Amino acid sequence: MTRYLIIDDEFIAHEIIKGYCDMMPNMQLMKSCHDALEALEYLNNHTVDLIFLDLNMPKLTGFEMLRTLKNPPKVIVTTAYREHALEGYELDIVDYLLKPFSFARFLQAVNKALNKPAEQISTVASQEVRGQNIFLRSDKKHIQVNTDDILFLEAAGNYLKVLTKEKTITIREKISDLMQKLPEGEFIQVHKSFVVAKNHIESIEGNRIIIREHTVPIGNTYKLNVSQILK
Repeated sequence: MTRYLIIDDEFIAHEIIKGYCDMMPNMQLMKSCHDALEALEYLNNHTVDLIFLDLNMPKLTGFEMLRTLKNPPKVIVTTAYREHALEGYELDIVDYLLKPFSFARFLQAVNKALNKPAEQISTVASQEVRGQNIFLRSDKKHIQVNTDDILFLEAAGNYLKVLTKEKTITIREKISDLMQKLPEGEFIQVHKSFVVAKNHIESIEGNRIIIREHTVPIGNTYKLNVSQILK
């Protein structure tokens, strides 16, 4: 049995992490802590095997708390802030998950924690934190894109729009062909002309999906795909 602790000041984060852990065998939640001081008080009298640690918390940050522990358990960082990744690996964390993260990515991190000593984990933060990079051919040049940055795909005639966090890239390729290059399980087709990144879905309202300022329609023949997300 793997005994774990959640340290995060956001209640929704506790629900997501616990929900993911409940889907895995032999995971036992010992305590949900909503700030680092509460966690330190618990760790002074108890031991756990794994900590899911947020960074940006009041009173004491996650890394400040981690530095006070003489013999810390394995730590998986769960945060919305990419810029602290290198510091985390210098503290021998097992993995660094950027919110929002999928169950597949979460499972990968937990398996890493359970199967490998923390000191054997690569400290190349840029490789651990981000998804895979792919090249998209647009306007006679190849543009490198990280799959974590893709919000959704939109077919437009013979072209395909790839909307990322920062820009829109138009390529001459079919949705089905590009889907084969994307990480399995992280993208879902919701319409004959649209594929969305599960991690970037903000809400599902009737027959539409909201991703940032964008509204993506849900096709009748793809409702079953969407319903799988909600289970």
